[in-house]
Amino acid sequence: MAIGKVLDELEIRIGYKFQEPQYLENAMTHSSYSNEYKSKGLSIPSNERLEFLGDAVLEMVISEHLYDNFKGFGEGKLTRMRQQLVCERMLARIANSISLGDYIHLGKGEELDCRYRPKVLADAMEALIAAMYIDCRYRGTDDYRSVVLSLFAEAIRESAAGSVDYKTMLQQFVEKDGSAILEYEVVAVSGPEHKKEFTVVAKVNNNIVGRGVAGTKKNAEMVAAGKALELFGFKL
Repeated sequence: MAIGKVLDELEIRIGYKFQEPQYLENAMTHSSYSNEYKSKGLSIPSNERLEFLGDAVLEMVISEHLYDNFKGFGEGKLTRMRQQLVCERMLARIANSISLGDYIHLGKGEELDCRYRPKVLADAMEALIAAMYIDCRYRGTDDYRSVVLSLFAEAIRESAAGSVDYKTMLQQFVEKDGSAILEYEVVAVSGPEHKKEFTVVAKVNNNIVGRGVAGTKKNAEMVAAGKALELFGFKL
């Protein structure tokens, strides 16, 4: 399909019409596509600068919404909700809900492997948010906010209902460091068959950061993750 038609379809999916379509085109341009044309002497900017801005815009929109609408929640709960909502995993999930991967312009060498990779999707989602923000800024509106909140509505409801668990929170925290590896290891099993106790340790880069004991492996992992979060300064 022609680029214009593809982007028209995306506008329908997100419920936002760009006054300046070039912002949307920029948001959907992966660095591999940009580099491919650069080698041919053509300058097509990638979406990397928009990713930078989109990350901040998303965090502000989500933070303000949580602050305004969940007045009974303290700082710790609000922080945990925001961490869940603005992480790479959630961004990729939202991107998949609008089939964003179908609209990303990739270089030929990346087409098969990258289009639906979570990081690529999350980066493109951030870039899309920034593109709407800039388009609205020059129009003097804040329409981008309602679009973002509409896209994240289900995730916000899930988070408010208490769907965030310690293991998810720890995973999201660890993901901020792209090189960190989180693992759980059962180090002891005791008690009779009908009343076993599992001791599990949570490890980050092979360093023990939390220990949990419970009647099931899953619950012991949850306890270990909670202890790890406390070690990292979270108020649980």
